[in-house]
Amino acid sequence: MTRLHRPVEAAPPPASPASSLNAARRARELAEVAGGTAVDVLVVGLGATGAGVALDAASRGLSVAAIDAHDIAFGTSRWSSKLIHGGLRYLASGQLGIAYESAVERGVLMERTAPHLVRALPFVLPLTPQVPASAVGLARAGIWAGDVLRMSARTHRAALPRPRRLTAVEALRLAPALRSYGLRGGLLSWDGQLADDARLVTAIARTAAAYGARVLTRCRALALSGDGAQVRDELTGTEFFLRARAVVNAAGVWAGGLAEGVRLRPSRGTHLVLRAESLGGLAIGLHLPVPGSSGRFALVLPQEDGRIYVGLTDEPVEGPVPDVPEPSEAEIGFLLDLLDSALDVPVRRTDVAGAYAGLRPLLYGAEGSTADLSRRHAVLTAENGVVTVVGGKLTTYRRMAEDALDAALASRGVEAGPCRTARLPLVGAGPAADLARLAAPANLVHRYGTEARDVMALAAEDPSLLEPVAPGSATTGAELAWAVRHEGALDEGDLLDRRTRVGLVAADREAALPAARRAIGRAELRL
Repeated sequence: MTRLHRPVEAAPPPASPASSLNAARRARELAEVAGGTAVDVLVVGLGATGAGVALDAASRGLSVAAIDAHDIAFGTSRWSSKLIHGGLRYLASGQLGIAYESAVERGVLMERTAPHLVRALPFVLPLTPQVPASAVGLARAGIWAGDVLRMSARTHRAALPRPRRLTAVEALRLAPALRSYGLRGGLLSWDGQLADDARLVTAIARTAAAYGARVLTRCRALALSGDGAQVRDELTGTEFFLRARAVVNAAGVWAGGLAEGVRLRPSRGTHLVLRAESLGGLAIGLHLPVPGSSGRFALVLPQEDGRIYVGLTDEPVEGPVPDVPEPSEAEIGFLLDLLDSALDVPVRRTDVAGAYAGLRPLLYGAEGSTADLSRRHAVLTAENGVVTVVGGKLTTYRRMAEDALDAALASRGVEAGPCRTARLPLVGAGPAADLARLAAPANLVHRYGTEARDVMALAAEDPSLLEPVAPGSATTGAELAWAVRHEGALDEGDLLDRRTRVGLVAADREAALPAARRAIGRAELRL
């Protein structure tokens, strides 16, 4: 199915020195800013929004440094549902502006900037006894309203097909794992699915680097001011002041620790990781109604690598924000109970191969459940000129970045041209026809786009790089080598937990550690 209808501008060449991130480049560029070189824009945080700010600024011709205390996509941006939402959930709660913005940004990603990373995923909402007849009409109206959003956002029909009502037979044909008893049919709809959220952030950061941005991981901002930040290199302990004309705080759930007056109310979303065979090889997404909650659904999300993610919960988080949030057993049990309410296939605790949790940086100031808080982003300018961007969601990262950068430039009197990122393809993007013709496995094309051939070419040096890094894994040694040479990976965690997602299953991570260590060791020898 052809999904790309609008012309894609020329992206930076695959694996060009300009877009490649590695330890040598980090050391060189870190020495520049630590030595006193000032930049136009300093961005703190390398999640989707922070990387988006870096790309926006660099593509406008500004000099940029983007820093993170850990790694690219270390925080919330790697713990999502891996979906590019069209705003259906926000329609249900009357948030029309957010719904429309989501639909527009979904179209930008699918048809212009990242067609290699985002594809259409069909969903079935099964009409089980848990969905009363009175709610069916409302659900159907919501799904059709979502299609109106698609049209208003000018996303083509070939990219996202028309929703429709299914008979019980059709629903079972698409999702054989559904319980047939009491099934009255289903509602079929479509949304955008990312191959991998962390890979999207990596592509954004590398595209920013191709436009000249200094992308510096393991650099912690200790304090921010209007003219820069006190920074510590976490690899050496060295501290320095990084000078900048404008500063954007995009540190996500940690943003409040760097800016006065920013109060956040984090919300934890938990997902299960199952093997596909646990759900009979399910290949279509499911919306499962949450009992006792109007308009809320858990998601069952099949992945191309043979895993299935099931989420999500929405629990308020109190106390200090952890670097890596952990799902609770109660949340895992809740999601298993939801599966049991709709499926014929029993899914037990022992079938859970892994679980992950992410924190959303929601603004404090509303009462009630965090599930009901607005996902609209906020851009806050402090008296010293530091701009903080919080809230929002992965789908709208580009718009969040644009708003934050515009505010930062205005607050500091920095002149620059207009935002270009709505039509700026990310590294690896290309027309659908070109992607389809690539002589590379489909799973690689969906993760690396036009660079898939370059990843495979690394095996010319060592054929063993084409071997899986863990039994049954789709990830190969070539992908680890690529991540070290071109994607800024510095250690095993970068490789297994962010550049690839092997680490979502603890047993797979343990099996892949030797391959990750070899990839790091070979890179050190090359240096």
